[in-house]
Amino acid sequence: MKARWLPAWLATYDRSKAAQDAVAGIVVTILLVPQSLAYAMLAGLPPHVGMYASILPLLAYAALGSSMTLSVGPVAVASLMTASAVAPLAAAGSAEYVMLSMLLALIGGVMLLLLGLLRMGFLASLLSHPVISGFVTGSAILIALGQLKPLLGIPAKGDTALELLLSLAARAGQLHLPTAILGIASVLALWSSRRFLARILQRTGLGAKSSEILAKLAPMVVVLLAIAVVAALGLDTRGGVAVVGQIPAGLPTLGFTMPTLAQLQALAAPAAMIALIGFVESVSVAQSLAVKRGERIDADAELRGLGAANLASALSGGFPVTGGFARSVVNFAAGARTPLAGAIAALLMAAVLLGLTGLFERLPLAVLAATIIVAVSGLVDLQTLRHAWHYDRADAVAWIGTALGVLVLGVEAGVGLGVAMSIGTFLWRASRPHIAVVGRVGDSEHFRNELRFAVQTYPGLLLLRVDESLFFANISAVVQRVERELDQRGDVRHLVLDLSSVSRIDLTAVEALQRLQVDLRERGITLHLAEVRGPVMDRLKLTELPGALARKPFLSLHEAVGVLAS
Repeated sequence: MKARWLPAWLATYDRSKAAQDAVAGIVVTILLVPQSLAYAMLAGLPPHVGMYASILPLLAYAALGSSMTLSVGPVAVASLMTASAVAPLAAAGSAEYVMLSMLLALIGGVMLLLLGLLRMGFLASLLSHPVISGFVTGSAILIALGQLKPLLGIPAKGDTALELLLSLAARAGQLHLPTAILGIASVLALWSSRRFLARILQRTGLGAKSSEILAKLAPMVVVLLAIAVVAALGLDTRGGVAVVGQIPAGLPTLGFTMPTLAQLQALAAPAAMIALIGFVESVSVAQSLAVKRGERIDADAELRGLGAANLASALSGGFPVTGGFARSVVNFAAGARTPLAGAIAALLMAAVLLGLTGLFERLPLAVLAATIIVAVSGLVDLQTLRHAWHYDRADAVAWIGTALGVLVLGVEAGVGLGVAMSIGTFLWRASRPHIAVVGRVGDSEHFRNELRFAVQTYPGLLLLRVDESLFFANISAVVQRVERELDQRGDVRHLVLDLSSVSRIDLTAVEALQRLQVDLRERGITLHLAEVRGPVMDRLKLTELPGALARKPFLSLHEAVGVLAS
């Protein structure tokens, strides 16, 4: 009876996995502390809010999520989208700004939870991979440009890439040298550790897996060194270097504010976009890690898990959260076997809030900016663009359009453009269905495209195969192709449409076929159908088309040729 209320992984937990989960939880916490502070700053929130968003959400996801290794919490793209949604409504860092960010997580959490209960996990396939890649790449570049302000101590402004670049150039003379030195040194240290530290550690005899994990923990080392330098030289008090400042000690209090109608109208669309993008990215990360261990991901459970995580974040003073790629990879590599690793990380984050917040009060904002810049540099995905350019230019155009949309128009417009390009690319392809003139291969009963095979055709008989479902956007192209083939061949008496690849015909397409049948009959040409699928035939029986045909649909092209070519 007790196990019924426990997550499946916990009800059947193997204690032999506890040591691996504990180690992974410790390792992820070391990475999560600087990331939570940095991503809160990126979202325009006080740094401690990032720590609040790294406790209860991990526990909520562990209870309802399906991935054994996904690490949930603040991430770069969701933080950028939070800032984009809330900045026009309140001053960054203000109490109202924090409250609106909590409401953003609350609304997104409710949406995800409801979608999960309705089993809408198929939404993970709503956006194409090139569009998601283009959006994440554009966001990563925009994030990096935005972090040049605290990295260099330049008071620049701007919401788009062009505005940021122009503002940075115009105010370059206001560069704060101590801040810039600290920030650039941190970027170089983090970048070098990312590129070379693992190899250096392996040369000392350390295992490859351990070397990779230690290299991933470099941000915490840089953070602690920066704090020591600031404290030793008094860079915050005498040098003017901006630091995190006082972090409230203690755990977050639970509670939330019900959104007003005006707030719902302002935040509903951004919350939906953050939730959808976060869900798609989380599922992608979770699936890629699950495959390596032969595990399975339940997209509906992921919706419920992420929904619960965002609700928990909203109730504990946080902001929108989702699965993080870097943390999940570290969690996986550190040996996490179950979500207990995330629960342990949550407890350790609570311990940091209870007793170690003073350690991070002299952490330079420039170092947090460096942490963000190096972290998002790994999100720039040019490989997908190159692959798409060689495989399908439409996907490449969608990638470029989405990335440029984010950079030039802003995050929300970029998301909208990406969705529009996904739908537009689908409709463009579907509106140009592949249609082949087919003939018999030798003496067999197989019929193939006359442009690809040596086939036998028959005088007065035209066989056309349509390789796409027929609907309002492509039926005109089908009719036009029929007309072209009839004009070129002149002597056609029978036209047979092979519908073996057609799984659906909408009403607009049926009406067009009815008009085509009437037009062909007036020209002395008889329209026939062949190899109609059962579900399609069931729908056609509800129309007048089958009764208007000279014969009932043929079971195969072989049968059609046997009757019509004799």
